[in-house]
Amino acid sequence: MIEKYSRQALFAPIGDVGQKRIRKASIFILGAGALGSSGAEMLVRAGVGRVTIVDRDIIESTNLHRQQLYTEQDVVEQLPKAVAAEKRLTAINSDVAITGIVVDVTPQNVLDLMTDHDLVLDATDNIETRLLANDAALKLGIPFFMGACVGSYGLTFPIGIQDNQPCLHCLLETLPSQTLTCDTVGVISPVVVTTAARQVTDVLKYITGTPFGPKLESADLWTGDRASIGVASMKKAGCPSCSENAVYPFLSARESMKTAVLCGRDTVQLSWPKSRKFELLPFAESIRGSVSKLIHNPHLVACEYNGHRIVLFRDGRMLVHGTKDIVTAKKIAAGLLG
Repeated sequence: MIEKYSRQALFAPIGDVGQKRIRKASIFILGAGALGSSGAEMLVRAGVGRVTIVDRDIIESTNLHRQQLYTEQDVVEQLPKAVAAEKRLTAINSDVAITGIVVDVTPQNVLDLMTDHDLVLDATDNIETRLLANDAALKLGIPFFMGACVGSYGLTFPIGIQDNQPCLHCLLETLPSQTLTCDTVGVISPVVVTTAARQVTDVLKYITGTPFGPKLESADLWTGDRASIGVASMKKAGCPSCSENAVYPFLSARESMKTAVLCGRDTVQLSWPKSRKFELLPFAESIRGSVSKLIHNPHLVACEYNGHRIVLFRDGRMLVHGTKDIVTAKKIAAGLLG
């Protein structure tokens, strides 16, 4: 075991003491897609003690160009990502205790899932789950290492590594509105690996006790544009997620997405809280190249997408026709809305 990690321990900022800390770490990975599979492999090869990786989805052929844990055979067998990830990661490093869980993370189960872990690695595909995880990690008092990428652009931000730093909820009004997703504008694998590498580097720094400040890091690999922003001034004194009087709103049913299967209509209705604003024209333009039969008017956007008829209303309701499965409907919504 010592030989396995010898080259990593030779790196002075880690050393033998840091390697021992890595071996004791317990990490929760939210999502087993592109960022999740890449980050999980780095951490497992680094020799962390325990990894729990959670995902609700199955592997599809369109995943393979960027989700490095999976194979064509996994697609044939229609394996859930969490199951295939556990199998592959265990084969990579049997020293690590790895658990894959196939579940949709919700306000009802997120705290139970995250409890008894040292930190959370964000690899989800939508802002609702990311805000939910932000609140859960803050309530549990563990860091949340946010990451996201689309096209050739990647973004990372470690939350909860220092006192008096902003959380994702603090930054929500500052971050630009973004409706682009991998399903609508694509993604290249190098930005996945780069973004995951930044996340994992911050994780290793945190585990080994290396001081570092929370910065919002972004890069567009195609254009070469990069930014590193100090965000200390963006902390909001009255933030409901991270202030002294935090109420963790995204853990409550009021701020979570509502779902309903419409009786006799083979349709799922998804309803977002009023805090999620939808601008219909920008949304319509962002999906134009990925959908068919697109209709846009002041009241709604309608289209056909992956064999389903989709209607998004201005008030934050989406109808997904052609399914009664809530998980399928949420996956479709994430593909269009992010």
